[in-house]
Amino acid sequence: MFAQRRSRRQPSDDARWLKVSGEPRLPLEGVRVVDLTGVFAGTHAVTLLADWGAEVIRVEPLHVNQTQTRGPTAPAQAMIDVSRNWLMAYPDWRPGERPWNRRANFQCHSRNKLSMTLNLPDDDAMEVLLRLVSISDLVVENNVPETIDTLGVGYEVLRKAKPDLVMVRMPAYGLSGPYRDYRSMGAQLEGTAGHCLLRGYPDADPSMTGDTFFGDAIAAVTGAMASAMALYQTRRTGKGQIVELAQTETLIPLFGEYLLDYQMNGRLPQPQGNDHYRMAPHNVYPCAGDDQWIAIAVGRESEWRGLLQTMGEPGWGAESRFTSKESRYEHRRELDALVSDWTRQYKGSWLMERLQRNGVPAGVLNDEAAAYGDPHLNARGFFEELTHVDAGTHRYPGIVWKMAQTPNAIRTPPCTLGEHNDYVYRDLLHVSDEEYGQLKKAGHIGTRHHPGVR
Repeated sequence: MFAQRRSRRQPSDDARWLKVSGEPRLPLEGVRVVDLTGVFAGTHAVTLLADWGAEVIRVEPLHVNQTQTRGPTAPAQAMIDVSRNWLMAYPDWRPGERPWNRRANFQCHSRNKLSMTLNLPDDDAMEVLLRLVSISDLVVENNVPETIDTLGVGYEVLRKAKPDLVMVRMPAYGLSGPYRDYRSMGAQLEGTAGHCLLRGYPDADPSMTGDTFFGDAIAAVTGAMASAMALYQTRRTGKGQIVELAQTETLIPLFGEYLLDYQMNGRLPQPQGNDHYRMAPHNVYPCAGDDQWIAIAVGRESEWRGLLQTMGEPGWGAESRFTSKESRYEHRRELDALVSDWTRQYKGSWLMERLQRNGVPAGVLNDEAAAYGDPHLNARGFFEELTHVDAGTHRYPGIVWKMAQTPNAIRTPPCTLGEHNDYVYRDLLHVSDEEYGQLKKAGHIGTRHHPGVR
């Protein structure tokens, strides 16, 4: 289909990897990423790359909808979902005419990215994808392996277009083994890794353990690190490779001491709630106001004395049941009740400031409204205001680390579906007007899903 062919660029091409400019450059400028990710783990991994200069091109279909990524296409269905799940939030609780561009959990990870539309595995689409891969450095995906097999976009296929390609694959359980094609999200990964029981409460069964999506977050950061390391290795050797990142395996090492305790001692950990051995008080306590809380963690004797000082030296502090770490831990439930009676009289910020001043580890539990108003985060300029064509103007979470010699900020708002079709097809792939029209007529190019797609 493509009459004009552009020569493949190689990693050794200095014009590609280095920017001749007097201004500081971002470390990943010149790296191009083909993004085949969805939901959270893969998408956030690629966000970290995009934040630091990589040109990330999301390849998104029009003939099907990734409902857990962009959300429903129909405003009516979106309104039903809004009432069921906080992840389905839209500005002012209105999906709008193009809800797939407004959904909160897509907005949060799609800044600094480009979006092109392409319906894999159509023959025309495969040719386009291979052309794009041929001028890119990295492909990232976090689908169940059989999906990639069905689409025909495995590493051996893609590397024919780019022999030194790096492909990072992030399935839940890896590319081999009996769980290979099990579909899982962060909550299921936590269950497999043993985290759900570990972080539960002694007086509650697992059904009371809420979702945290911790597994997604860990896999995302690990995926970004793996991508950067593989790209660096390719620059050193000139050879590409496939990186297999089983998301469950990124999570399990964080609980290594519990696994070793079982292996060495045959002891299974019990749900801990907020208990921490030999630390008391160690819990979250109610503050003045509706559903306001503060975390207090006392381990050392100096911290215990600081707590009593902050509380005004209550008489019960001298009772024998509270005079040692061991006895305080033994009577921690009674101690929790006494501390709660005190904390609920005051605002959390007031308590945090005075407890910390007296050497007591303490911190308020911010909800989202409090996080936006947090004086520390605002003093550091963490939140950045962006204007999105469909979602309006809002403050977004910012770049998650700073580099002293490399100033950085969010460059572009979240990408809308197919927003960068012209750039990718015409500028990068040099598709002619005739070919562009053919692809559009075939349903590959557009900014709305096909009729009937939900």
